[in-house]
Amino acid sequence: MATLLLMLAAHQASAQCSFHNTAFKSGEFLSYNLYFNWKFVWVKAGTASFSTVQSVYNGGQAYRGSLITRSSSRVDQVFAMRDTLLCYNSLDLEPLYYRKGAREGSRYTVDEVFYSYPGGKCQVKQHRQRHDGQHTWEKHVFNDCIYDMMSIFLRARSFNPTGWKRGYDVDFRMADGNSVNPAKLRYEGKVNIKADNGHTYRCLQLAYMENENNDGYRRIVDFYVTDDSNHIPVRLDMHLKFGSAKAFLVGMRGIRNAVGAQVR
Repeated sequence: MATLLLMLAAHQASAQCSFHNTAFKSGEFLSYNLYFNWKFVWVKAGTASFSTVQSVYNGGQAYRGSLITRSSSRVDQVFAMRDTLLCYNSLDLEPLYYRKGAREGSRYTVDEVFYSYPGGKCQVKQHRQRHDGQHTWEKHVFNDCIYDMMSIFLRARSFNPTGWKRGYDVDFRMADGNSVNPAKLRYEGKVNIKADNGHTYRCLQLAYMENENNDGYRRIVDFYVTDDSNHIPVRLDMHLKFGSAKAFLVGMRGIRNAVGAQVR
């Protein structure tokens, strides 16, 4: 009986990182046009796509999410962007693995995060391959849940914003290849957004902010997601260190729920 109670307690503790998915299903595919602010003019910069499929990770069923961004040949002449992000999450949206391979200009880096949940805690093993080829490894154990750029996106799509007021914050901690920093999503209200597919959607505006090195929160991305149970990102405003970029929805298929946020 004591052993059973200990196993149940460990299961309940580890279950704190799980979350019920109500927003997407296997086979969802979203595509975007990218724009970059170049000398005060917005120019077409490339494309991006996000796909989610049910797969297998370490012998268990999991969702595999992939985000691919590709700059156009015109932009490549100034600053090439080749980012490929990959994550595996359990079917209960627990983070399992994250990888980001980023080519920005002439620099190529790789970040990886491996998750496990021993004794009801969250253990992260972090790996970074620097642009000069050097590798660093770290391992940390936390009492609370840790996320990465991809896993928090999958989880946030199933948030229920009913009752949220402008300025409401969802706090969490974000991992990359060599650090874990406080982060938050801030609800900024509702607005209508026209996508690049010609349709306009009623959207929730969410600001993603990070507090890197305890230097205060810095706004990283503004998300505009459909105000329905899918929470599909329609527009992203990215506040980059070297400028500003935007992404507008072009197409979507394999959507789980009816798109009730389309207004025209």
